[in-house]
Amino acid sequence: MTTRYRVEYALKTHRRDQLIEWIKGLLAVPFVLHSQPTAVFEPSSETVEQMAANAQRRYAEIMRDVENIVNDHINHQKAGAQDRSKLRLLVPSVANFFTPLALHDAFIWQDQRRCISFRRFVPPSFNDIRLVLNTAQVMSLTRAGPLELVTFDGDVTLYDDGQCLTPDNPVIPRILKLMESGSRIGIVTAAGYTEARKYYERLYGLLDAIHASNLPQSSKQSLIVLGGESNYCFKFAGDSPDLLKLVPRNEWLLDEMLLWSEADITELLDVAEASLRDTVRNLRMEATIVRKDRAVGIIPQPGQKFCRETLEETVLIVQKILEMSPVGRRLPFCAFNGGNDVFVDIGDKSWGVLACQRFFGGIEGSKTLHVGDQFLSAGANDFKARLACTTAWIANPAETVQLLDEIAELDEIQQRKTR
Repeated sequence: MTTRYRVEYALKTHRRDQLIEWIKGLLAVPFVLHSQPTAVFEPSSETVEQMAANAQRRYAEIMRDVENIVNDHINHQKAGAQDRSKLRLLVPSVANFFTPLALHDAFIWQDQRRCISFRRFVPPSFNDIRLVLNTAQVMSLTRAGPLELVTFDGDVTLYDDGQCLTPDNPVIPRILKLMESGSRIGIVTAAGYTEARKYYERLYGLLDAIHASNLPQSSKQSLIVLGGESNYCFKFAGDSPDLLKLVPRNEWLLDEMLLWSEADITELLDVAEASLRDTVRNLRMEATIVRKDRAVGIIPQPGQKFCRETLEETVLIVQKILEMSPVGRRLPFCAFNGGNDVFVDIGDKSWGVLACQRFFGGIEGSKTLHVGDQFLSAGANDFKARLACTTAWIANPAETVQLLDEIAELDEIQQRKTR
């Protein structure tokens, strides 16, 4: 049962996405006006069908209006005046867009699958709108031409938290199909290892499948792994025992990343570690500090598990301290809640995605899709990827499979139209 505490906690800024909440508020009006709870008592199905048709029409009209407001924001972006757009006034936290969003068509698509318009007691939800936005983004990408790069988070996106990408994972044939169609693949993960063997242990199902596939060698080499958010790059190598080979930094680092000094990296990690130690002591956490060359974090001691509130408190504290520190203003970083740990990495996923784009010859953000599960404003390491490319926000690996099926279906529809 939902308690008042739970409701108030969920309304905290760091637990919300303002764009989704704004759209949800817009759709609440036709839900109230056009849904008919009394229709559940009517013997005729005609009343239900008519109610659903009216609700769908109004929902779709609102989505068309939002679509036009997004287009207006994009026009202001091109003129360098995005701060003056109507959308920025309505949703101050909204970021820039790399493509238009086909929100009207995407709502119809999802309504056919989720029966949103038929509901009489439950209004369009956060998840409904999140999935509509994902579909709208995919529709816009497929209509604009081939999808050149798809990047994925690891845990909770490709596989369950703390698990591995095993050979029976249904996402594997979908990724192979993307590679067959010419898309490059980047796995941009927080897991920071300097050895290929560690990544092979996490991704062996996909790597073995690529190695055994009939894909041409050029297609097999279109997969890279960016570890530690943006700190280590490995590329597929069929002649390596781990099927991955470390890429020299000069082949993938961005010019701005070359300016990150080792002294600043050490100083930022020192500040983060001190903050984590203080928080562990103050919150009486049974935790172990883990220090790496490009990251620092806490993990639970054996047999322990941190509660969500403690994890988020830890993230928010270390993030605020780093933001207020001189080194935190000089060096990009990412503080995030990994589900049962907290880590601070040098750089973030926007740099990881940008590095993938550079490695494959300079792919544009409008031709790139990043798929991840953490897009809240704090403690979520996929959030910054929005600065580099289009994104899709999923909740679990099954939704990733559904999203890739959508991409394949919508791409096929678009190809039939152009024949």
